[in-house]
Amino acid sequence: MKNSLKGAFWSGLIFPGLGQIVLKHYKRGAVIMLTVLVCMSVFIVKAVQHALDILEKIESQGGAISMSTISNAATQASATSGNLTYNIVLLLVILCWIIGVVDAYRIGKIKDIEEGSARQALNSNDN
Repeated sequence: MKNSLKGAFWSGLIFPGLGQIVLKHYKRGAVIMLTVLVCMSVFIVKAVQHALDILEKIESQGGAISMSTISNAATQASATSGNLTYNIVLLLVILCWIIGVVDAYRIGKIKDIEEGSARQALNSNDN
């Protein structure tokens, strides 16, 4: 498999930044991976806070659990939650994913060209 496709595959389908790691660009890969992991951590923390807000609303309404109680509590909690934070974090993850795929493909393409030149040089020396 060509390096360009291998790098894009690892970054695109497995995890952003992994293609850079596979292609031995460790710092770039680590930065992309850490950015995505931090964003996912923020997203998880916000989701847990949102769930706790919903639980708090349900408890304040007597603790009776029904679909209408859950729906009302979720509606009230979502109206006050930080949707902007979710959007920014999601946008950052998507950007990192796209940058990871494009950068890994570009790095792989350069490696493919270098390997092709080295093979041609070897073949011309053998003749």
